[in-house]
Amino acid sequence: MGPKKIQELVKIVEQSDIDELEITRWWGRKIRIKKTGTSVVARPQEVAPAPPPQTGSVSTTIHEETIQKTQEQTPAESNMIKIRAPMVGTFYRASAPDAEPFVREGDVISPGQTLCVIEAMKLMNELEAEQSGKIVEILAENAEPVEYNQPLFILEPTN
Repeated sequence: MGPKKIQELVKIVEQSDIDELEITRWWGRKIRIKKTGTSVVARPQEVAPAPPPQTGSVSTTIHEETIQKTQEQTPAESNMIKIRAPMVGTFYRASAPDAEPFVREGDVISPGQTLCVIEAMKLMNELEAEQSGKIVEILAENAEPVEYNQPLFILEPTN
C-alpha cells in the first residue's frame, strides 16, 4: 500500500467516528490506523502487533524505499496507461523459470500479445494486451504476489 493511500486512510479515520482501522494483506503485511485522543497513528507492520501509539501527535511511519518506489512508479505523462492485475495471484514474467520473459521494458506490444502469467489457485492465467503500445515500466517483480487491480505495467499507447 502506497503512502498516498495511507494518507487518505488516515484522513478518513480522522474525519469519522472510527477509532481504529486495520488492513491485512494476504501475504502478511498489515497496517493499523488508530485514534488516540486527538491524534491518529498509522503503522505499517508485519504480522506482529503494533507497539502502542504515542499520544498527542500524528505519526505516519513509512519506509523511505516504499515512498521512493511509489514515486518512481507514477507515470509522469498523463497519456500513460497502467495495466492492472485482473485477479489476486502470483505474477510471472515468463512461462517457465528458464524461458525468456513475455515482454521487457521498451518492447512494443500489440493487442492479444501475452504480457505475463498470473497463477491463481494452481491455474496459470495469461494476461493479454488490450491495445498496442510501448512497455515503459514493469512494476511487479517475478514470482511476487499481486493484489487485484495492482498496477503491473506502464504502457505508452500508440495511435
